[in-house]
Amino acid sequence: MEAAIIEVENLSYTYPDGKQALEEIYLRVMSGEKVALVGANGAGKSTLLLHLNGVLEGSGKIQVNGLEVKKNNLGQIRALVGVVFQNPDDQLFSPTVFEDVAYGPIYLGLEEQIVAERVHSALCAVHMNDYAGRNPYHLSMGEKKRIAIATVLSMRPQILAFDEPTSGLDPRARRELIELLHELPQTMFIATHDMELVRQLTPRMIILSQGKIKTDGASANILGNTELLTANDLI
Repeated sequence: MEAAIIEVENLSYTYPDGKQALEEIYLRVMSGEKVALVGANGAGKSTLLLHLNGVLEGSGKIQVNGLEVKKNNLGQIRALVGVVFQNPDDQLFSPTVFEDVAYGPIYLGLEEQIVAERVHSALCAVHMNDYAGRNPYHLSMGEKKRIAIATVLSMRPQILAFDEPTSGLDPRARRELIELLHELPQTMFIATHDMELVRQLTPRMIILSQGKIKTDGASANILGNTELLTANDLI
């Protein structure tokens, strides 16, 4: 069997207050796949995302590119998995776009020239190469989301994990972001409520409900199943 870039086996997670957020999750994601993780609020989508780079730790086993997600591997894991949060202000905190995008490579101890090259490459990838000197706080929501993606791309991840990437965007910015995500070559695991994003971007769709996987298959087939979508509060 072909090796998966993400492999989750029997993952369960209970919050400190006793609420079970994930229960016996099994899934495999192949390199280059774009996969949507959908479900109602409280289904466990964000919780699952945060297990992929070790922010949360449940029972079971997770491997990323053959490397087990555990404490002594977290540096390597977080270089492999870039998480893009729902609110870009959670990732943008510097006076200029350049400094925000450079933060990760600088933290890695890379030379100044290499840092500059990574920043330029990341900004070009999100079509924001003229924004290096801008103040992130003065940008539109769509622009901020692109810069947040660039801060992750500068770390050269193999996997991009998104939490509600189109949330808060007007129709034009939403359309442009979906087009951008089409262009990026990384494996993508996308937690979303946006069924149109799923339709346009992700050939595979996983429905999560009350911490359990309810179905995992071709997006086109699942999106055509009105009864299933209704039962899981997706329409």
